[in-house]
Amino acid sequence: QVQLVESGGGLVQTGGSLRLSCAASGRIFSIDDMAWYRQGAGKQREAVASVTSGGTSNYADSVKGRFTISRDNARNMVYLEMTSLKAEDTAVYYCNAQIHTVGGVRSNTWGQGTQVTVSS
Repeated sequence: QVQLVESGGGLVQTGGSLRLSCAASGRIFSIDDMAWYRQGAGKQREAVASVTSGGTSNYADSVKGRFTISRDNARNMVYLEMTSLKAEDTAVYYCNAQIHTVGGVRSNTWGQGTQVTVSS
């Protein structure tokens, strides 16, 4: 009933920037927290950044000062601006959102992921 679709991943050199976007669609009543996670090869999925519906954000220590999360509540979108990228940022990035559907269901929804590769 609801889905998240990420875009904006790709290949970038060390020190470069990328902007990820995630669009929520479907029978959405409201969205609580939205977040970005990532999973590197052979690693566990980890939280990168999150933002509440009111705009309060939190970041993993490894990305503080380099990444910025933002959201557009009117468009049901969340963004991740990534700067000063490092090789260790290479991972599949996943969008996550706590969505309340029109039918009254609370759905912990994940996107399909988008690959970010940082080359040295």
